[in-house]
Order: sequence, then C-alpha cells, then structure tokens
Amino acid sequence: MSISGFLAKLVRAIWYGLDTLRRVLHLIILLALFVAVLAGLAGGVAPVPSTAALIVNPGGALVEQLEGSPLDRAIAQFNNQTEPQTLVRDITDSLEYAVSDDRIKVIVLNLDGLESGGLAKLQTIALAVDKLRGAGKKVIAFGNGYTRDQYYLASRADEVIMHDLGMVYLEGYEYYRMFFKSALDKLFIDVNVFKVGEFKSFVEPFTRNDMSAADREASQRWIGSLWSSWERDVAAARGMEVKALDDYSNEFAGHIENAGGHAAKAAIAAHLVDRLMSLPEFDEYITGMVGPDDADDGSYSAIGFKEYLVATAIERKLAEPHERNVAIIVAAGEIVDGEAPPGTVGGDTLAYQIREARLDDSIDALVLRIDSPGGSMFASQVISDELDALKAAGKPLIASMSAVAASGGYYIAMPADEIWASDTTITGSIGVGAILPTVQRGLEQLGVHVDGFGTTKLAGQLRLDRPLGDDARRILTASVEDAYRIFVDHVAAARDMTPERADSIAQGRVWIGADGKELGLVDSIGGLDEAVQAAASRAGLDANKYGRRYIEPELSFGQRLAAELITRSVRVLTALGLRTPETVPSGLVRQAMRAVDREVKALTALNDPRSLYYHCFCSIY
Repeated sequence: MSISGFLAKLVRAIWYGLDTLRRVLHLIILLALFVAVLAGLAGGVAPVPSTAALIVNPGGALVEQLEGSPLDRAIAQFNNQTEPQTLVRDITDSLEYAVSDDRIKVIVLNLDGLESGGLAKLQTIALAVDKLRGAGKKVIAFGNGYTRDQYYLASRADEVIMHDLGMVYLEGYEYYRMFFKSALDKLFIDVNVFKVGEFKSFVEPFTRNDMSAADREASQRWIGSLWSSWERDVAAARGMEVKALDDYSNEFAGHIENAGGHAAKAAIAAHLVDRLMSLPEFDEYITGMVGPDDADDGSYSAIGFKEYLVATAIERKLAEPHERNVAIIVAAGEIVDGEAPPGTVGGDTLAYQIREARLDDSIDALVLRIDSPGGSMFASQVISDELDALKAAGKPLIASMSAVAASGGYYIAMPADEIWASDTTITGSIGVGAILPTVQRGLEQLGVHVDGFGTTKLAGQLRLDRPLGDDARRILTASVEDAYRIFVDHVAAARDMTPERADSIAQGRVWIGADGKELGLVDSIGGLDEAVQAAASRAGLDANKYGRRYIEPELSFGQRLAAELITRSVRVLTALGLRTPETVPSGLVRQAMRAVDREVKALTALNDPRSLYYHCFCSIY
C-alpha cells in the first residue's frame, strides 16, 4: 500500500471514530434531556403550601457531613444501597427559616427513622426547636415509639403523641467494645502495641479480652456525665424531676408490669407521653390545624424539611449577603493520611480546603467544625500546619466542636484563636499509640517459612511476615514517646499552661466539653452559631452583614452531570413505579450491622505512614 493510500485510510478511520463519538455524545445529551423532562413531569420543586405543617423526619444517623461524594451517594441510591444519614444543618436551616415563615403553622417531629445522633448534635436541633416555640409556632411529636435519641428531640415538643402500641425505651448510654486478643491468638497473629498515656485505651482491643480498670474508671466519668446531661435536659423540657426519669429508665420492667404489659400506658403514667393516637387520628388532628392536603388523600397539608429547603432556596439565597464571608469547613470522621471522600478526614483533602480559604479574598475568617475521634498523627500534623499558615495570613480561626473532637480531633483544634464546644462534646484523649501486626506464626502454621538476610541490622525488621525486630521495637517506643511529647507540648503552648499541667490532664483521658472548659482545654461553651459569631467579631465584620460559606471538595463537571442524571433517573423510575423499594432490615438487626461496620471501618482507617495514632474509640451511638 502506498503512503498516500495509508494516510487516506488513516484519515477515514479517524473521521469515522470522531463521527461515532459525536453520535454517542448526541445520544447522551438527548438521554439527559429526556430524563430531565421526565423528572420534571414526575415532580419538580414542590411549592410551599399557603398553610402547612413542616415535617421533620430525619433518617439514620445525624451527621455534620454526609459520607461519600454526591456521585457516590447517587450511585448507592440507584442501587438501593443508600446509607441513611441526615445532615444536622439541613434540619436546623429549615427550622430557622420556618420561624418567620407565616405559611408554616405547625412543626411535626416524625422521628421513627432516626437511629442515632451524638448528644451535642441533638442539642443543636433542640435549640432550633426551642426558637420555634419561642416564636409562637406549635411543635408536635408523633411516633410509633421512641428510643433514647428520638425521645430527646420529642421532649422539646408542645405535645408528645405516640401510637397505642408504642413504647418509650430509654436505655441510657452504653460503652461496649469488641476485643480481639483471643481471636488474634487463634489466628497466630501478633499485634505489637506501643502507647503513652495511662488512659489511652484505643489499642486495648488488640491486647486484651476485656476493658482495663483505667479505661473503665475514666469512661464511667464521661459517659455518666453525658447521661446526666441527657436526663437533665429532658426532665427540664418535660417539667418533671430527674429522679422520676431515672426511675423510669432503671426500673422500666417494673413500670411495664404495673401497666399490665402495656408499654404505652406506662409511658402515659410516667408523663413521658401526652396522648395516644393512631396514624389516621393524628392526620385528622393536624388537618384541623392546617387543613387537608391538596391531593385529598386523607392527609394534612404538609411539606417535608428537605423539600422545604429546596422550595425556599431562592428566598434564603436573596436574604444572604455574600461580599464578606465566614467560611465553614467540616472535619468529620476518622483522620487518615492522604486524600479521602467526605465523611472521612483526609489530611491532604482537608489541608487543600483550608488553603482555599486562606487564598480566597472574599473569606475573612474560618470556622473549623470538628466531629472526629482522631486518627493518623501525620495527617493531623499536615492539617495543623495548614491552619497555622491561615492564621499567619491574618485570618481568624475558630474551632467548633460537635459531638466528638478527641485525640487527633483535639489536635487539629489547638491552632485556633478560640475553641468552642458543647457542654457534652467528647474531647481530650491526649495520648498516642502505635499498632503493627505481624503474621509469622500464622504462616508457620500453614507451613510457610521465611528466611534470608539483609545488608543492615534494620533490613527486614518491619516485615509483617517476621517477628518485630528489637531495633524496630526500640524505634517505635521512642517514636511514640516523642509523639506524646509533641502533643503535650502543643497543648501547653496553645492553651498557655506548663507541660507538667498539660501532662496531668492528658494521659489519654477523655473529658466532656464542660470539664474541658474547667480544665482549660476549651475556651467557651456554645454551638456553631456562636463560633461563627466569634469568628466574625475577630474579623471585624458587622453583625448580620456577612455570609456563611461552606467549603467542600468540588466535583468535576462530568461528575456533577453524572450525579444529577442518576438522581433524576431514580426520581423518574420511582414515579413510574419501575423501582423496587429498598429492603430495610429490622431496627435491631440494622443497629448490629452498623456496630460491626463501625468497628471494621475504624480498623481499616489506620493508615499512618509511621503507624502512630492520635485516636480515641469514644464515639457514642
């Protein structure tokens, strides 16, 4: 074949490829338009009825940041694998806007889907409910029954209504952990553990089969303080004595027996529930306040809080100034080295977001909202370095602690000009541990043996298929001690105390926010709103003349398009009845599955390059 013939054939092939690509792109665009049109027909943005009830029905766990990217969540939703979570700020934003919205006449708290929420998060929502009631809005809770976290929010309502077959089950807080020593012994796995801090207990599951006396002593204090705060808040909201609430929780079996086995009557007798109603009766009750639904299906005029946020997005946007801003960055989840999706704190990912806030001239101050038990020491330091750079650039930095800001979570709070926490925030746990497993005994059981040599004493001492070498053990011991010294010295410098004083309140001990303030680990007690106000004040911003801007990892155009198409497709398929409903396990099974999932997730997040961790297994669910 001649050169000219070859070139002609090549050009035709390229042209054919480009033409095929053009057709594929046209098909994708047409499909996108088709899905968008169908989605619009299936249900666009629902308007707010002229008179309505706002339904607050959170599902799953309350979180400061949804796990995974929007694309990840869209794909999971398409596959019926959505991990139910509810963003705290979605609830509080909807409640705060409803305060001055004359269309919203009553707020219905439907809490059946709520599975867990740290007490600090529950308190944040409860304060928003209190503002509504203070503005004259009626708040009514209705449920098939109430668990601990569900009832905490329900107790803030004007009325607590429950189904006749329901139960108010107030089990208190628990602190149970899985211990793996016997299992590791049976698998012939050696877990080499190094720690500094008498109360640093996150390494115990690998070295023990039960809780140490030190961990039991320390944990009884902070978890007891949490429960006392829960009881105090609920008793005050219901106008009852803490003693009566404590008696109901501890003597629940007796209360059930006295009510002839009827749990709902026991709740009525204990003044925890005001009325018993079936769902049709409740619908009729609320219909009398707001009128019937336009669909005339026997229900009342209502809008869900998520739909309400969408419907009022433009109204709320117009009310917000944007020339000067306080940025909010959420650090939620385990702290890991490198990059990570939302719901996990990637050291590099969070550092990039902080750098974005530092370089953006429209941002005057930063609030770091922390909900993390810590993790990688190296990643924590990467984040801390970037926070120091932001302060050096002259931008105020405020740390705002949510339910948990312990160990590495506390470490990344220390560079702040001020540290704000809830009185029930779990914090402290200033200590360090190192974990390095070796599997040589397990391999030997299988008949696998390792032999060889190295050119230095260190060669091969950190191999997982050989026993940990003596020099490696000395290195890790010295590294852990140095890491603890670094942590304590940072605490002393940041909190203006001597290293000796910092060490005395460290040792891996966990504190709640109220104790942290007394000890000097925290500056002020308050929520995110107060932290934002403090940041604005330090930046010299006038009240109500600045905006809030959340900085989050951005998706590419292609990822945003894919997420939108998948979300709209799910909406279309659901509206057309072509989507199989998700099969959801029972509550107890779901809780057990998620407990195991949390344990495994925490273990798989241990990726520090030096195996050194500022970590606390102290989250309460």
